[in-house]
Amino acid sequence: MPSFLAPDGTELAYHASGSGTPLLCLPGGPMLDSAYLGDLGGLAAHRRLILLDPRGTGASATPDDPASYRCDRQVADVEALRAHLGLDAVDVLGHSAGANLAALYVARHSGRVNRLVLVTPGTGAVGIDTPPEERLTAARLRSGEPWFGPAYAALEEVTAGRGTAESFEAVSPFLHGTWDGASRERHAENRRRRNDEAGALTNEGAYDPPATRAALAAFDRPVLVVAGEGDVNTPPPTAAAYAALFPKAELTVLPGAGHFPWHDDAEGFTGAVDGFLTS
Repeated sequence: MPSFLAPDGTELAYHASGSGTPLLCLPGGPMLDSAYLGDLGGLAAHRRLILLDPRGTGASATPDDPASYRCDRQVADVEALRAHLGLDAVDVLGHSAGANLAALYVARHSGRVNRLVLVTPGTGAVGIDTPPEERLTAARLRSGEPWFGPAYAALEEVTAGRGTAESFEAVSPFLHGTWDGASRERHAENRRRRNDEAGALTNEGAYDPPATRAALAAFDRPVLVVAGEGDVNTPPPTAAAYAALFPKAELTVLPGAGHFPWHDDAEGFTGAVDGFLTS
């Protein structure tokens, strides 16, 4: 397993697969190891995927200082990986919560990023709030599903600010384009693998949305934002608002897809991302 040292001495691991131009991939979760990304729906056939296991996850070591889990402090880990790979600049992909880290990396090291891909991005770093009705509208696309009634009722509770651990779990089907045996198994595995001890990820000071938005507005490299049509976490209007923060961004919405679009529409996902990276 290849590894490198973060600036604070923590040994971090990454996984490499495929061939071609490297694509540095930052997983979400938050604080999931990168295994759930797999080959990103076959994208490894077109690119050399470099999947980082964030500190305290997967094959990466647990840091001595728990405060180092804070998202802005992990920017140094990404920069150390780029330097370890010997790349002057690199294409970066961030999924879900990993998009927050990707945004902070761009804000601090814009000259080190060639192209940026944000997949169903989390928006904490840029301060975009999703109105409840956007989430409910996306959810209603699944009204014909046998599980819809209880899941939608739970989502109404969550969006009204009355969410409990049970209701958050009950809305899980809306994150997947198809709530079948395979997606249920992936969901359960992700729950087992997430580092729930890394609570400092979003501690006070982790994000400065006005400063980050200003930096992204000055980022003049191409950006792709990928959304799933039915994703209640990052509905298409939220993804569009994120894309609008950049001067050179495009938005791709994959029909029928959820929060993990490479599982729901592998061909559409890989075609959109590879086409963008090679254009």
